[in-house]
Amino acid sequence: MFTKVWKEINNGQIAPVYCIYGEESYFIDETIKRIKQALSTAAEEAEVITFDMEESPVDLVIGEADTFPFFSERKMVIAKNASFLKASEKGKEKIEHDLKRLENWLAHPSDFCVTVFIAPYEKLDERKKITKAMKEKSILLHAQTPKENDLATWIRSEVNRFEKNIADEAVDKLVEMVGANMLQLQIEIEKIALYLGEEKQITAHLVEELVAKTLEHDAFKMLNAYLTKNVPEALQIYHELLRQKEEPIMLVGLLASNIRTMNNVYYLQKKGYHPNQISKQLKIHPYRVKLMVESRDRPNEERLLKALKNLSEIDLKLKSVSGNRERYLEMFLLKAL
Repeated sequence: MFTKVWKEINNGQIAPVYCIYGEESYFIDETIKRIKQALSTAAEEAEVITFDMEESPVDLVIGEADTFPFFSERKMVIAKNASFLKASEKGKEKIEHDLKRLENWLAHPSDFCVTVFIAPYEKLDERKKITKAMKEKSILLHAQTPKENDLATWIRSEVNRFEKNIADEAVDKLVEMVGANMLQLQIEIEKIALYLGEEKQITAHLVEELVAKTLEHDAFKMLNAYLTKNVPEALQIYHELLRQKEEPIMLVGLLASNIRTMNNVYYLQKKGYHPNQISKQLKIHPYRVKLMVESRDRPNEERLLKALKNLSEIDLKLKSVSGNRERYLEMFLLKAL
């Protein structure tokens, strides 16, 4: 949906009212950026006025949208935190909004202003009249993290913007290392494309070399190396993290958290849950679930629980015993043999 709307905006087909709801900020920011670019001219940037609906009544948005722009033919008004579109307890709202006036205004919005309502919430209250009016009278967009296949498609389209190609393994590696943070994915894709210069192909090796590694990714990789009894790799990652001044007690916590997640994934899979259902239940990205359920060297429950018990003992030692703190976790990794 966003791709279609962005194409229309780039072609000058800009609607008077947009309503974007959802928690994926990349889509919200990118849509606003594209509208602003489309309204701007070579001589001057578009006039943009922003209101916070948790601090200002919607009357101010309507008043501003109905006021002719001073410096350009069309302007943009942004109404962020449109909490009146979500379910809320009566008497809890900070600001009273004249929603009847907003409903009437939506039927005849200003043609010299583009008004964008932003509701950064997972769901809207479908029972409210104003929500129904917004769905009927505006371009309604749902800003949510794409599912696995859609995310891969989006990555390929971003790569194509730089006139590059990307291998399937490189797509998987990119998601594995960055996760579903679309803004960070966009930054990494641009960085790789610039590094390639005239070269066209993005490989998994190139992604591994160039993408900024996160602590969470390194901890997950270290755990996988431990569980597959690849002690040299597990120790290499651990020593690199120590050189980066990471605390052993934090690494113990990350490893334990990953083991608990892994154990929950396998438990739900045994219960007959589909990977997408597991992802939703545990609130983790589908690709991470995919890596766990498709692993050929999958550890059994007994091994996971034993590792968790050992990590809890290391955690206790790190909190109560002085001395060479780095050795406790190192010995844990060596016992994978």
